[in-house]
Amino acid sequence: MDTIYDFVKKEEIKYSQSKELESGWDWCMKDHLRRSFLYKNSQFEDRNEDRHLRPNKNIVLGILNVSYRTEGFDVKDIELFIDNPDEYWKSFLVRKYHEKWALDNGIDTFIDEMVESYVDYGGVLVKNIGEKRPEVIDLRTIAFCSHSELLANPFGFKRSLSQSQLREMKEAGWGEESNGADVDLEQLIVLTKDEPSIDVYEIYGVLPKEYLQDEYHEVDEEKQDEMQLQIVAYYKKKDNNKEGVTLFKSRIPDLGKMFKLLKRDDIKGRALGRGGVEELFEPQKWTNWNEIKITEYLEAASKIIDLTDNPSVVSKHKKGLKDLDHHDLVEVLPGTKGVWQLDNIPRNLPLFDRSVENWEQNAQKIGSATDPLQGETPPSGTPFKLYERQSIEAKGMHSYRRGKIAVFMDEIYRDWVLPHIQKEIVKGKTFLEELSSDEMMEISERIAENYANKVLVERVLEGKTFLAGDKDILMQKSTEKFNKSNKKFIKIIKDEFKDKEIGIRTNIAGKQKNLDAMTDKLVGVLRQWMQMRASGVDTSGLDNILNTILESSGLSPVMFGHNQPQQQNASINQGAAPDVGGGQNLATSVGAAVQG
Repeated sequence: MDTIYDFVKKEEIKYSQSKELESGWDWCMKDHLRRSFLYKNSQFEDRNEDRHLRPNKNIVLGILNVSYRTEGFDVKDIELFIDNPDEYWKSFLVRKYHEKWALDNGIDTFIDEMVESYVDYGGVLVKNIGEKRPEVIDLRTIAFCSHSELLANPFGFKRSLSQSQLREMKEAGWGEESNGADVDLEQLIVLTKDEPSIDVYEIYGVLPKEYLQDEYHEVDEEKQDEMQLQIVAYYKKKDNNKEGVTLFKSRIPDLGKMFKLLKRDDIKGRALGRGGVEELFEPQKWTNWNEIKITEYLEAASKIIDLTDNPSVVSKHKKGLKDLDHHDLVEVLPGTKGVWQLDNIPRNLPLFDRSVENWEQNAQKIGSATDPLQGETPPSGTPFKLYERQSIEAKGMHSYRRGKIAVFMDEIYRDWVLPHIQKEIVKGKTFLEELSSDEMMEISERIAENYANKVLVERVLEGKTFLAGDKDILMQKSTEKFNKSNKKFIKIIKDEFKDKEIGIRTNIAGKQKNLDAMTDKLVGVLRQWMQMRASGVDTSGLDNILNTILESSGLSPVMFGHNQPQQQNASINQGAAPDVGGGQNLATSVGAAVQG
């Protein structure tokens, strides 16, 4: 039977061949990835090194950038919570810890990489490498896979490693005889010392059981398939033929625990969905064709060609008239027209200009990247509300795709990320965090309540008396002190979250809210509020609207002092024990957790 090395060579050849999706439509994943990468980076598919009179007008990248912005989301849109109704109030601490944890571990970069692969190539493949942050696979490193279904059949990645990079893999067990290696890493480095890099193949999938054994022989086919990982490399022998060696081999669990794949705009029978660059293959190709023709036109029009019907001019100026100075005379024979210029004005140039414009407009429609999303100035006379509505509607398709990415991200978090967060949060943490206006209001209210109750209880126990209104004064002082800054140190007590189940939701619905439209509506309400206040009407119930308007506009209410909670004028009888009831779980925990 074939060895693993023969299998890899055959699969690489098959991967370079096309598959018929439909009569007249052949598709090759390797070519798809290459073409997408070239078009995004302003490169031609063939004769790329020949740029003479071959401009490449990139209409792809701008549209992709719109997709990145509108289909991506931020770490703050990922909300963690305690999945227990009795202790849900601890969700605030988990949420704030996650924001810091995600920043420290580059989760925002992970999201960007995931969105870019999803948009560019029509799919994203994520690998669980056992670390806090999973790895987004560069699809161009795929050495082979099935054109129909990526994870359903054996697939492999090809990496070109330097000698130092190969040595680093010793920590992963590569080159160890106990892991099935038939050559150690130093031996392989010696065998490949004359090569600039070492090609290493990482193969996953259900493969013949014989590949896990040291010797190859025929076995019962019904018992030979097993899920496994094989890491192999090749070196050149003296006769220039390639020889394969094994660096690692092992049985592995279900691939679903190691890889997750998300397709964009699924196309049945294809390993990847419709890519953002793929949508623009035709517009980009014909835009370049038009630009090349325009350049050739301009090249021809830039030449001044003189005509004459006088042989004497030709004989006297064999190199043309280009060497003449101003006011030089040219002698011509009687009865001839003399010398005149050839009319080579490119009269058809506007046709090419219109064609380029039409292809660009077509590309924008296909990529859902109309002028409003690209930041283009609207035509003169366009009503503002109409332009605003067009901007909102243009995001519809992007919002749909972003929702799919969010669901995918939830799955990654639940299966791979949350266990790491759970392990770290039980150790106890203290960190600096910036609180929103709503968080400031909620926490300051509870801290003020706790502080006032504590002081008054101490007075009662000491036999002291207090006046009506003392509690309000204490709460006001505590609130003023707390609200001097929205940056607070938060402390999570060790083992506070032990045995607590952490849930997750990606708040894409909140992300999709149009803040400009919401702010516009709130400003209308604010005008009514100001009129009511000028008329002496009680507006205490509407004070939070101003906070919302400021935040929707990208401003912090703390800057304007609008996050002060309204203190109630509750009276406390002299000598009576203060009210310490209500909200004690949240008040006690948050009061202890938020320092300062």
